[in-house]
Order: sequence, then C-alpha cells, then structure tokens
Amino acid sequence: MNTDSGQAKRPVNAVLAGPYGHPFHPILVTVPIGAWVASLIFDVGSRIVDDPAFLAQGARWLIAIGVLGALVAAAVGLLDLLAIPTGTPAFRTGLVHMGLNLVVTIAFAIGFWWRASEVYGPVPVGQLVLSAVSLAVLGASGYLGGKLAYHYGVRVADETTQAAGFRRDTPLH
Repeated sequence: MNTDSGQAKRPVNAVLAGPYGHPFHPILVTVPIGAWVASLIFDVGSRIVDDPAFLAQGARWLIAIGVLGALVAAAVGLLDLLAIPTGTPAFRTGLVHMGLNLVVTIAFAIGFWWRASEVYGPVPVGQLVLSAVSLAVLGASGYLGGKLAYHYGVRVADETTQAAGFRRDTPLH
C-alpha cells in the first residue's frame, strides 16, 4: 500500500471520524437522506389528501431534521476529506462531493424558511420542485461519495485486511 492511499484510509481523528476501516460519515448521512426523501413524499402526499396541513408541517420538520443531520455528517465528512492527500483525483472528487452537499443543505435550509408561513394547505409546487431538484443533486453527490469509498477506497480497510474476512481459518473478532 503506497503512502497516499494508506493515508486516505486512516482517520484524522478516530474518536470523531470512526476507527480504521469503519468511518462514521456513511452511517450519519442516512439521517438527512432519509428525512429529505420522506419530506418529498409528504410534499406529494399533501397535494393528494383532503387535509394536507399535517403532511405539510411534517415535511417542514423532516427538512429541519435533515439539515441538522447534514451538518453533523458534514463535520465528520470533512475529517475524512482531510485524510485524503491534496492534489489527487480522490481529493478533487471529495471537494466536489462536499460542495454539492453544501448546496443541497443550503437549498433545504432555504426550503425550511420558505415554508414557515404556508403550513395550512398543500405544499406549493415551487417548494416541492426545490425539494425534488435538491434530492437529484444529492443523488449526484451520493454517486461521488460512493466513488470515494468503492473506487478510491477512502476510509476503507486495505485489501489485506478485507481478505481476512474470506479466509476460512480466520477467527471472528
């Protein structure tokens, strides 16, 4: 393992970012992703049901949960980015991934405030479109996050460590 790829596999701070081979960022991103997807489902539902206020309010609070979760995931993701050597394709991919996620988080924060006065009827089309477009950008960013982990192996255990899980003589620990 060369030093650049080895450096990208080790956490800057294992307590905050997760131990070697088990980063916290991938599990933390499930909170904003889940909350924002559910908020879009609530948005659509608010345009279908007879009493849309409950779903419209629920969507707004799901967006808030997603923004807060995204901030936590971003802080831990930044620690993972700092482990990647600068000037590498992996680092550039990480910067684009981070930039897209910041745009998405800002868009959802704007959506939260935009909804402040309109929680009694169906979610307006503009707010629904903002959420849908933001989720599409999030999908592109998620693709890049997957590329960081699965193509470049950022914060993934090295192949020797991985191979131990497939040897029949390796004890479980």
